[in-house]
Amino acid sequence: MQPLTGIALKLCSVLMFITMASMIKATSEHVPPGQAVFFRSVFAVPIILAWLAVRGDLKTGLKVKSKLAHFWRGFIGTAAMGLFFASLGLLPLPEVTAIGFAAPLLIVIFAAMFLGEPVGVFRLASVALGLVGVLIIMAPRLTLLSEDVVEMTQAIGTVVALMGAVCMALAQIYIRKLVQSEQTSAIVFYFSLTSSALALLTLPFGWVIPTGTEAALLIAAGLIGGVGQIFLTSAYRFAGASVVAPFDYASMLFALVIGYFIFDEAPTVQMLTGAGIVIAAGVVIIWREHALGLKRSKARSGMTPQG
Repeated sequence: MQPLTGIALKLCSVLMFITMASMIKATSEHVPPGQAVFFRSVFAVPIILAWLAVRGDLKTGLKVKSKLAHFWRGFIGTAAMGLFFASLGLLPLPEVTAIGFAAPLLIVIFAAMFLGEPVGVFRLASVALGLVGVLIIMAPRLTLLSEDVVEMTQAIGTVVALMGAVCMALAQIYIRKLVQSEQTSAIVFYFSLTSSALALLTLPFGWVIPTGTEAALLIAAGLIGGVGQIFLTSAYRFAGASVVAPFDYASMLFALVIGYFIFDEAPTVQMLTGAGIVIAAGVVIIWREHALGLKRSKARSGMTPQG
């Protein structure tokens, strides 16, 4: 294992995904979310194919055992992406990023519900703390009875962002099941293919002809998203999940910088407080799962855990 390489690749992937989100946000006033999903997905396909070709996995890496399973993974993932892109047009980038941190918390709950994974009091308490942080972030926006159009739009954006986090968590649960029988390269490729096809179904709901700048941003978002996916996948080849996973939260720093300097979005103290609580809870959960993983490994090898 080469942890420093894994961490570097993870940080690159996080930066790529935030840059991609920024490009989508820059087009969101004119380009509908479904159209943005199409560009993000379809232009990632050649990047992924080139990556597989370089690795020599083009022939074997795309074989699947269950096409239906890949479709459902793609369906849930496309919903998550569409909701995420929609929220980018309604809320500041750092806020959408912070609400998205609810996904790792929800994964713990969904893993217990759908995969039968045991969840102790320690992790449940961490999840509860993290969800309190999410509520702190969302609270100022939840003015559904307001007559102000901007406030109403932001309230809708908050709900949409949270729904996106729920779908993201469900997609990750589905991936956990899928990796037991399918290759990672196939999961990545067929997700892009499925989401491209599903995004086309939104064509009757108001696709537009993008300007030259918008088209360039959308194409770049797709290409960068594909590269980010490769960096993300490669990171876990060099370091364990418990090592690289905490660096997901670097996206908050990137989002704050890009939001402030590119979109003139100044974070509130309440948003930063809530985000801090969510990040702390997420890191604690990652640490706890790592500790439990070590105990299970020692138990399987006949060693007695100390301490």
